[in-house]
Amino acid sequence: MLFRFVTTLGLVTFLSGCALTPDYERPELAPPQVWQEGASTEGSVVNLPWWDLYQDPQLREFIQIALEENKDLAVALARIEESRSALTITRADQFPFIGVMGTGGRGRQSQVIVPGASTSDHFNVSADLSFELDLWRQYARATEAARADLLATEEAYRNVTISLVANVATTYFLLRDLDERLDVSRQTVEGRSDSLKIIQARFDKGIVPELDVNQAQIELSIAEVAVAKFERQGIKVENSLGILLGHQPATITRGLSLEEQDDFPVVPAGLPSELLQRRPDLVAAEQRLVAEMARIGVAEALRWPSFSITGSFGAISDEFSKLDSSDAKAWNVAGGLFAPIFNSGALKAQAKAQRARAEQELYRFENAYLNALREVEDALVSVRTYRLEHEARERQVIAARNAAKLSRARYDGGVVDYLEVLDSERSLFTAELDASATLQQSLSATVELYKALGGGWTEIDGEENQ
Repeated sequence: MLFRFVTTLGLVTFLSGCALTPDYERPELAPPQVWQEGASTEGSVVNLPWWDLYQDPQLREFIQIALEENKDLAVALARIEESRSALTITRADQFPFIGVMGTGGRGRQSQVIVPGASTSDHFNVSADLSFELDLWRQYARATEAARADLLATEEAYRNVTISLVANVATTYFLLRDLDERLDVSRQTVEGRSDSLKIIQARFDKGIVPELDVNQAQIELSIAEVAVAKFERQGIKVENSLGILLGHQPATITRGLSLEEQDDFPVVPAGLPSELLQRRPDLVAAEQRLVAEMARIGVAEALRWPSFSITGSFGAISDEFSKLDSSDAKAWNVAGGLFAPIFNSGALKAQAKAQRARAEQELYRFENAYLNALREVEDALVSVRTYRLEHEARERQVIAARNAAKLSRARYDGGVVDYLEVLDSERSLFTAELDASATLQQSLSATVELYKALGGGWTEIDGEENQ
């Protein structure tokens, strides 16, 4: 009997280590060796030190507030706790369940049915055990899947954090851009109002035609429309920033101007293959794939026999004081075997469906990586070209200001008509607005690059280091 028990236990232990599916291996993604934009692959991006990245103290304060108060981030954090609890629940299936039960009662059967029945007491104390052997690593695979879900949730939290920092920064830059364009529009309204007064006075004296007055009125109205538009857009962006901070819509304190923000370091892009470790959305996508692959083993195990053990030990007596006597002891041990024989192909179809779900996650993971590469390439070209565009816009503003000044002097001297002045002032107004917009886009492109690379970067002695 002892030999049979040991032999059976050894066989069960051996079988419990058998998995019906292989362990997860990352699919071949064949990442490129370099970036198309020629960005440096020396150094590497690490977790975001946003306190070093942004020079504006007000922006850094906003980011800190958002990390503490943003509601989407709080939801992501709560999901981590949910996934951690789910892992504990799933992992518990790998171990025996032991429970303790105690009952006591007093009663009597009907004397009509059982003549002479008397009142009796009954007491029962027992410990119960139940355990299903993990013959095919079904529960181990389920635990593996739950652990991967937890890791995916944690990476999702990191992704929300990075996205939140990026959104706060880009929204703040847009707000400062709208502030700048609003100031330009108000200054233009003030200047055109003065011009209209002068032209109106000249018209009243018969020096200039009424057409000049009408043209001046039109240009003033255009500037006034711009003031109303940028004021409206600025308030909406201000409200959006307040929501990101976890606050009700309110007036937002401003910090540095856009020109004072334009001092970002050169970003080391690192190797394309490093995205798989750096970008939390890619790590999360891969962990979801790991989870679905592990669940294939769970589904396959349902098609094979399962073996469970149950047992109980306790005492039953009609008197409470006798529960500790040897005669009151009661116990039982049982083993059960269940093997599915016929289920109309349901279990096979269930395993097939799980393989299809895993295949879907594989394609999602591969597609996420391709999109990550595209986002980095897009961000790299945006950083470079927006810098060039802003530099050209600044030169355009300088030229437009000089042209407007010369045209006004020529008009006052009677050399040219008012149309030349209008053209030069329109060009100046447009150039000043565009210069502000492209500076904001240049700053936002750097933020998007940091986000696309999955983190920030640090600098030591002027050189980027991981």
